Amino acid sequence: MLSGVCARLASALRGTRGTRAPPSAVALRCLHASSSRPSADKSERTEKPPRAFDQALLEFLVCPLSKKPLRYEASTNELINEELGIAYPIIDGIPDMIPQAARMTHQNKKQEVEQH
Repeated sequence: MLSGVCARLASALRGTRGTRAPPSAVALRCLHASSSRPSADKSERTEKPPRAFDQALLEFLVCPLSKKPLRYEASTNELINEELGIAYPIIDGIPDMIPQAARMTHQNKKQEVEQH
């Protein structure tokens, strides 16, 4: 999709060199990126292994609800908030920090049972 947009941008820029202002830096970067990268078909994209989570991000990431630090759980590939008992999924190396995407952990369920 992006390559199609870049192709249309390239053809528009080539056809209007004399009548409009020179292309912006963003347009030039887009053109350069589309011409320097070989296009990959679906089979090549599916062969790549999923990207791993960069644990250096834990230094900067906090729970969006409590603003507390998170713990990475490699076995489930999630970021865990121990205090609230919720786990945020990591998809292709990218944490999904939307509270609606989080799941309740078993630890939180045990605390609810003990309180009642």
